[in-house]
Amino acid sequence: MHHSFGNLFTGLDFPAEGEVFEDLLRHGRLQIERILSSEDPGGELYDQPQDEWVCLLQGEARLWIDGETVRLQAGDYRFIPAHTPHRVLETSGEPPCLWLAVHLHPDGGAAPVDTPGA
Repeated sequence: MHHSFGNLFTGLDFPAEGEVFEDLLRHGRLQIERILSSEDPGGELYDQPQDEWVCLLQGEARLWIDGETVRLQAGDYRFIPAHTPHRVLETSGEPPCLWLAVHLHPDGGAAPVDTPGA
């Protein structure tokens, strides 16, 4: 979905496992995505070249960010600087986790098409 308008809470198709990343906007160095998490988010380790600001809109989650365990509830947000290792350890099943992530990619071009999120 690459529209200039929409609703974060429509078309929610939560995965049975892992996470689903959906671009809402890409504009220059800016990437905004919606992330839907299953109860088994997969725990993939991310070490991204871009800065990321992530907000948990729904549910509860536990993250590992560069050696620190962080608990998030709906409404909580975190800034994760570029090259900060992080992973999602746990996510709630009811309600399932819905995230909004804002990425600011480094100078030198547009956000790449296949960039994973938080």
